[in-house]
Amino acid sequence: MARITISLPEQLSRFVEARLVEGPYRDESDYLCRLIREDQARHQDAIAALRSLLDEAEASGISDSSPEEILEAARTEARQRGLLE
Repeated sequence: MARITISLPEQLSRFVEARLVEGPYRDESDYLCRLIREDQARHQDAIAALRSLLDEAEASGISDSSPEEILEAARTEARQRGLLE
């Protein structure tokens, strides 16, 4: 197993210590590994969602809409999904 050393601001260090007391974590390493695994899973889910959208777009064929209409429709959908303000 690889070993890394990190430095945390005091506030984050206290937060990690509190999580160790109240959570199911054995130690700092266990806590950080879990955070990294969760981030990795979110990253993989985001990539899968993007691939799915690309597949859907490719399967939809060529649009009769203008580039401006396509862009506005994409912005509207992004706003509805909370991805764009």
